[in-house]
Amino acid sequence: MPDDGQLFSASELPEPRRRPRPGERREQILQALAQMLEQPGAERITTAALARRLQVSEAALYRHFASKAQMFEGLIDFIETSIFTLVRQITEQGSVDADTDEAGRRSAARIVAMVLQFAERNPGMASVMTGDALVLEHERLRQRMALLLDKIEAQLRQCLRPALPQIDGSGERPAVSAQIRASVLMALIQGRLQQFVRSGFRRLPTEHLQESLGLML
Repeated sequence: MPDDGQLFSASELPEPRRRPRPGERREQILQALAQMLEQPGAERITTAALARRLQVSEAALYRHFASKAQMFEGLIDFIETSIFTLVRQITEQGSVDADTDEAGRRSAARIVAMVLQFAERNPGMASVMTGDALVLEHERLRQRMALLLDKIEAQLRQCLRPALPQIDGSGERPAVSAQIRASVLMALIQGRLQQFVRSGFRRLPTEHLQESLGLML
């Protein structure tokens, strides 16, 4: 110990603990939750397990989220914001193109590819999108995720509808034909996401995607 009355020399002083910036701890909690969901075959995640991963108390978690359901809502918020920010960019670019059937199909194909690429890069979020991570959670979470998927399908329908002629080759009117095409594309998205999650994230959702879209559109 130094003999000048100080408990520590300058080199021995502990570094001051940095205070998290506003919202940083919430982000850390959501990031840890998403990472735990990335583990193939992960069982239901408890707040105790999440707290252990973050090396904090469960009480510390509840200072930022009122419940685990609210944590999952935070993940759904992230999914919705991320996807629809990119959807807006795609549709804005599509509006610059000529208002043709080809332009509408191209925008729809880009939206499908973007959603699947997002899931591929964020496996934990893919588990939320399929509902697998929400099976034992509050019903409102599954309803909200279902609503988000409905919004994606509505956007696909919107992309396809104005580009179609008054009566297409099958005799269908534009709204009906766009609805059918959007429904088929949405089935592709959901099927690919299910394969990805159920395979333990080994079966990539973008596998042969361009060829599949070429056949469908």
